Amino acid sequence: MKNYLLKKTISIAFYPFLFVSILWVVFFIEQATTSGFTKYGVLPRDAYGLKGIITSVFVHGDLDHIASNSWPLMVLGMLLFFFYKRIAKPVFIWIWLISGLWLWIGGRNNEYVPVYHIGASTLIYGLATFLFFSGIFRKHLNLMVVSALVVFLYGSIMWGIFPLKKEISWEGHLFGAIAGLLVAFNYRKEGPQRKVYDWENDNDDDDVLPPDQEPESEDPGNNGPGKDIKINYIYKDNPFGGKQ
Repeated sequence: MKNYLLKKTISIAFYPFLFVSILWVVFFIEQATTSGFTKYGVLPRDAYGLKGIITSVFVHGDLDHIASNSWPLMVLGMLLFFFYKRIAKPVFIWIWLISGLWLWIGGRNNEYVPVYHIGASTLIYGLATFLFFSGIFRKHLNLMVVSALVVFLYGSIMWGIFPLKKEISWEGHLFGAIAGLLVAFNYRKEGPQRKVYDWENDNDDDDVLPPDQEPESEDPGNNGPGKDIKINYIYKDNPFGGKQ
């Protein structure tokens, strides 16, 4: 039992832990070099910034930035790989690519001072909305509990999709959240599905048989099961008198 739980935990935590570990390795490498990695962020509507669609999630501004992104990525990633193991990888990749592409198309930029968008928070918002809406789209009780859990743990982060702070890429948060919603809708029929009970499929027409399977009518001239049965009553003399 202990070995099973250990293997299960490792299987759901492996990819989230690997991804977060890469974030920290990149961060430490950046801190050890003289040049920053901001140039690997998304630079909207600039061909030079296209690479940021892939690389921006690995770049963080400071220790607080990467620390605040690490735990949500671990928790939401483990929830994804636990409840949606079969589709977890494509879901993660699609959220990553869609949010990055839309950020490149619609993110803030300035022709005088380039605005680079960095950080893995786009993935956090994408995973949170995916887990929330996926349970609702599937009408799966257990997954709807996960939806409620996500709201309880990270519902407050949704304020980040509004332009409240200039130093925060609210566009990345917004596009990440929309990407998670669309991916949840696209994959709603794949992965875990709720159980459909027989009473949900009841149909009054199910009792109607096709013409070639209708039961035979009771025909007096028929020698089959519909033939009339005649009962003859025989009266015998009663030794005590009268008739029986």
